[in-house]
Formats: sequence, structure tokens, C-alpha cells
Amino acid sequence: MPDTLLVLWDVDHTLIETRGVGGEVFAEAFEAATGRPLSAGMAKAAGHTEPVLLRKTLHLNGITDPGPEVFERFLREQADGYRRRQDRLRTQGRALPGVTEALQTLSRRQHIVQSVLTGNTRAAAEIKLAAFGLDRWLDFDLGAYGDDDDNRPALVEVAHRRTAEKLGKPISISQIVLIGDTPKDVEAALTSGARVLGVASGASSVEELRRAGADRVLASLADTDIVELLSELVEK
Repeated sequence: MPDTLLVLWDVDHTLIETRGVGGEVFAEAFEAATGRPLSAGMAKAAGHTEPVLLRKTLHLNGITDPGPEVFERFLREQADGYRRRQDRLRTQGRALPGVTEALQTLSRRQHIVQSVLTGNTRAAAEIKLAAFGLDRWLDFDLGAYGDDDDNRPALVEVAHRRTAEKLGKPISISQIVLIGDTPKDVEAALTSGARVLGVASGASSVEELRRAGADRVLASLADTDIVELLSELVEK
């Protein structure tokens, strides 16, 4: 195991499920930002950053030239929507099996730091994870978010740079492990040179994540020796 290992978690369907709350918040924020209801529905979300998801959804709903103010208002409204639904997130959503134990176990290792790499905005990620008490084990200052860059692979370098700056020392890209549930998570890691652990806790199957090139794939994080598994990945 290296001196410092940076573990970057995806959020939706890797750490948590909002079970409908996220879609409700998106629709409400979309209407507030555009003045139009989400009549044609929402674009498929899996693996997309928030800017890409919003652009696709705007196009799907016949809005082709929204202007930057629409996205900015959407982000504000989305964050407010999650804040208002904290209690519903807790009762309707859930932390996925094995997640709490994995985060807690890794937090006890001094050479491991944990954050998120997500298409969510930072505000949305913090609010959603705090609803399930998962924020206590994550350093959000090290992470990268959809409002940093709409290109998911570019987010790895954002997190890499932030971590080196906060730690005050360089960290090799080979000391970074992404954990996610979609082929886009795998692509982001492979493009940057980081390691990647796929977890088939979302819409993508174990086989789909293997074909995408994940270093290892799990059906879930339950009953997993996460420390041993990450050690094997970075020592490959």
C-alpha cells in the first residue's frame, strides 16, 4: 500500500440511492429554471455530469439555446430542493449495502483519504450524503464535481491536484482508486491512469463493468474486505 491512497467514490448508485427523490428535485429545479415543466421527461442520467444531463434534458424538451443563467439557476434550485427534502431522503432513500462499513473502515487507516468524484454538484453531493451520515468520513475539499467540469475524465485531475495541494505533497495517479457503478466511471479512471473498482449496484451489470475495463468488479460492497481489496488494486 502506498504512503497515501486517495479513494474517490461516485455518489448515486454507488454510495446511496435517492429512490425517486432525485428525479423529483430535478423536475422541480428544471421548471423553476426554464419556466417550463419537464413534459418530455429527463434524459438518462447514468454516469453523466450534471451539466451534460441538463443539456440533454433541455434538448429533449425542445430548449436548444438556454443561456448560462438557466444552468446557474437550476443548480441553486436543485440544491434548495435537496435541502427541503432532507427528511424524505433519509426515509425514502438509503445508503447502499456495505457502504457505511467500508467508509468507516477506510477512515481508520491513516494513509487513506476519501472523497468523491461525481457528476453531482458539490452542493448536491454534500446534502445527499449528509442525509445518510456518510459525510463524516469524506473530505469534500479533495473531490471533484459536475460544476468543476462537465467532462468526467477531467474531474480525476481536478481531484488529483486538490489532494496534492491540501496534503502539501505530490501523489501519484497510481495511488488513486475510483469506485463507481457505471462504465463512465471506469472510463474516467482508465483515461487518467487511476485504478478503478466497479460495483454493480446500479444499472450496469458485473459483466458490463468488466467489459468496460474495471480492474475489479463486485456485485456489492457488502461482506467485502475493502482494505485488502484496495491494497491489491494499487499493488498490481
